[in-house]
Amino acid sequence: MAAENRQSQVQIKRRTPDRLVRFAAFFIVIFFVITEQVVNDGPLLSLDQSIAKWNRPILPGWGDWIIYNLDHLGLRGLTASILLSLAIYLGWKFRSWRPFNLSVISLIALNAVVGLAKLEFGRTKPRLNVDLLYVGGMSYPSGHASNAVLTWGLIAYLYIQYAQPRLKIVRAAAISVVVISTIVFWVSIFRNTHWVSDLLGGLAIGTALLMLIIAVDRSIPSRRSNL
Repeated sequence: MAAENRQSQVQIKRRTPDRLVRFAAFFIVIFFVITEQVVNDGPLLSLDQSIAKWNRPILPGWGDWIIYNLDHLGLRGLTASILLSLAIYLGWKFRSWRPFNLSVISLIALNAVVGLAKLEFGRTKPRLNVDLLYVGGMSYPSGHASNAVLTWGLIAYLYIQYAQPRLKIVRAAAISVVVISTIVFWVSIFRNTHWVSDLLGGLAIGTALLMLIIAVDRSIPSRRSNL
């Protein structure tokens, strides 16, 4: 068990703040590429239109209930409540403000960056059967997608950092974040609440913000550090 813990810590420590910043820069570039496609009617918009026109099956009542609640995995109110609850518990248990501070920073960053981008581009949703920019819409980038990556990613990071640094837990947590983000992506596609480019842009900016927040945490020494 001790050997496994040491192996886990060695594996994670290789991801230095500089490397995390480079990862963040990569996803920021992806976000800008997607944004360029959206603003200049690039080829990606043809995929948007094609998928928006899919014939969605009509689900029974229980099916709609499942899809509706799965969509809540990307809902900011739910995920923020879970994140802040975990942060407060970890802060109390380990007598540190760091989990709470990181959580607040992540929520502020998410609302500022994604919220301002939504206001700037003002894109309409696919349910309106028209794709327009600068008309007061709130579609691009997807808040659900960015929130799923950033908030669930930070929940996993804090849990590993303060509770379970074992390698198999690290892998399980990473897979969980990918699964949740994928579910949010496809549920949004099924419900036709976002264009594909909205979701891709949201995933890209959410991942970039997560990498930057973890990089900040790794850059500041802490008395409690499993990672």
